[in-house]
Order: sequence, then C-alpha cells, then structure tokens
Amino acid sequence: MPNPAVVAHRCYAGVAPENTVGAAVAAANHEGTTMLEIDVQPAACGTPVVIHDERLEGARRGRPLTDATGLVWETPLEDVQSAHVLGTAETVPTLEALLEAVPATVGINVELKNPGTTELRVGDALDVDERGRRQAVWQPFVERVVADCGAFDGELLFSSFCEGALAALRETAPAYAAAPLVWDDLAAGLEIAERYDCEAIHPPKNAIAGTDLARTEYAGRSATEPTVDVLERAHDAGRAVTVWTVESWLEAAQLAAAGVDGIIAEYPGLEGCVE
Repeated sequence: MPNPAVVAHRCYAGVAPENTVGAAVAAANHEGTTMLEIDVQPAACGTPVVIHDERLEGARRGRPLTDATGLVWETPLEDVQSAHVLGTAETVPTLEALLEAVPATVGINVELKNPGTTELRVGDALDVDERGRRQAVWQPFVERVVADCGAFDGELLFSSFCEGALAALRETAPAYAAAPLVWDDLAAGLEIAERYDCEAIHPPKNAIAGTDLARTEYAGRSATEPTVDVLERAHDAGRAVTVWTVESWLEAAQLAAAGVDGIIAEYPGLEGCVE
C-alpha cells in the first residue's frame, strides 16, 4: 500500500509561523512534502494575500496571529504586508510573493478562504439560484487569484468550503484541479464534488469510516461512525481523498491503512507512515 501524499497545512503551522514565505520555503524543502496548503483572501485593494483568519488580530493558543488589527479585506495592502505573524519577523505575504519564493518541485493547494465578506455559505450544497448568487460574489476574487497563480510552474489545486468559490473557479479556469473541503455534511461534499467534476475531496480526518478516528469528535462531527462512506464513494467516482488536519504519526498510519490518498499535516515528518 503506498503512503499518502503529504500536504503541509498552512506550510506546517505546527512548527513555523503559518502561511508565511519563510514557512513555505522551509516546508517545500522538506523531502516528504508533496504540496503546501495555503489560505487566500483579499486585502482592501483586492490583492490576494495569504492568511487564514478574517481578522488580523486572530489568536493561536492565546497568542495574537499578527500585531495588526482589523478585517483583512478592509485593511490597506501595505498594512497587511507589514503585519508580523505570531511574534516573528515573518509578515503576511501576497499570494504572488509566496509563489515566487516556492520551487515548482512542490505543488500548491490554494484554499479559497474568503472573497471579502462575513456572509459565507460554508459546507452547503446550494440550489441553482443561490449557487449563481454565491458564484457572483466570489468571481472577481477568484479571477485575481488565478491571475496571480499564472506564473507558477508547479502543480496547483484549488479547494474551498464554499460552493460559490468552486463554481467561480470552474468558470474562470476549468483546467485546474479542484476539491471541496467538507465540514460535517459528507453528502453535501460528495454532491459538490460531483457537480463540478472535482479531482479530489477533502473531508475531516474523523470522516473515514471504519477507523478509530471516526469514533472521535472533531471539527463539528460527533464521535459516531459516519453514515456515508466518503472514501468508498469518492474512489468509485475516481476522486482522490485527502483528509485534514493530521497531527501525529499514529493518525497518519491509521488513515494510510484505510486507503486515503493524502493527508493535510500540521507537522513535517508524517510521511512514510505505512509499515
């Protein structure tokens, strides 16, 4: 059985200041890294920047995410770029700057996090009318992101918890690989993957039926066996399954044994988990 591909969650947020150029370069240079996972949303001018939280003053275990404040998409680009991440010298980069620093030998999973609004439809499979409205909200930002990715020669995959983002991606750049990020509604994730003929699907680590992890509470899912076998159904449809967020070698080994194709990992060193 092959080892799952290792995707560095926010460029291995467990050991480095997340979503920064320094973290990205270090993660890319780790031999076991297949892809980097990064989060993008717009600064006030619309330029895509690499940051996870809606607000610059978000926290990580009681520590400020940056030394700046405010909604990212209401903050001037120069102020976003000068914000220091987690008390380090690393600052919030633009998507373009991060991609320029990363070698094409590693892929990039660009998570379309937010187009600049507090009103998102996260994890929902939308009806036709709402789908069109949500796509329109995402379209300008997705176009900017795709444009900034154009010079990167490595593998690119776009993911999102929001169907509107995937709809906008398929309209803008249908040749790129795409994956819905799944929250608690596995059936909705599979429906969205089918609707946009996605190459992959990204469920939480406790959504894989038949594993010990499936009987643990995580990311809003209760500690009960999933009623939907997302791994079997995705594989039957020819889609890869990459799970988030894996934090130990034991979790990685369990998921590898179940047959997942990739793990989004918080730490480096989780490759080679198959005995």
